[in-house]
Amino acid sequence: MSRIFHEAIGQIDDGLYTPEQKSAWSPKPRSAYHWHKRLTRSRAWLVVDEAIIEASRPICCGFINVETHFKSRGYIDSLYVRPDYQHLGIAHRLYLALEQWSLGQEYPNLTVDASLLSKHLFLTHGFTVQHRSYQEKSGQVFMGFLMSKTLKGLTTS
Repeated sequence: MSRIFHEAIGQIDDGLYTPEQKSAWSPKPRSAYHWHKRLTRSRAWLVVDEAIIEASRPICCGFINVETHFKSRGYIDSLYVRPDYQHLGIAHRLYLALEQWSLGQEYPNLTVDASLLSKHLFLTHGFTVQHRSYQEKSGQVFMGFLMSKTLKGLTTS
C-alpha cells in the first residue's frame, strides 16, 4: 500500500500538483507500521492482480478505505491505484464496494477530501462539493474539495 500511495502521487500530472507539492505529499514510501496504524480503525478494500507475483504474492493494484471508529464514520481516507493500473476502472470498482458495504452498515452519508485528480470520480458517483479545502504539508499548500454523498434512502440491491 505504501508503494502504491507513493507511486500514484509521484505520477500525478504536474499541471494538477507541482513536483514540490508531490514531494511534500509523499517524500518517500511510508513504513508498514504507519499504514497499519492508519488502517486500524477503518475498513479497506484491495484489488489484486493474481497474474503478477512479487515476493511470492500477487500484487496489489489499488486500495480504498473508510473510517469506521471515529465521529467521522463514513469518511473516505484513501483511494489510490498503481500508475500502471490507472484508467482501467479499478477506482470505480473500489468505490462501489465501499458504498455497498457502507449501505449495509446504514451509514447516513459518505465524505471525502477529494484531490484535484479524484474530484471527477466522486462527482460521477453522486457526491457534491461542500467547499474547497486546503491542507499544508511540509510547507506546501494543497487545494482539494470537501465532498459528501447522502446514502440514506439508497438501497443495497
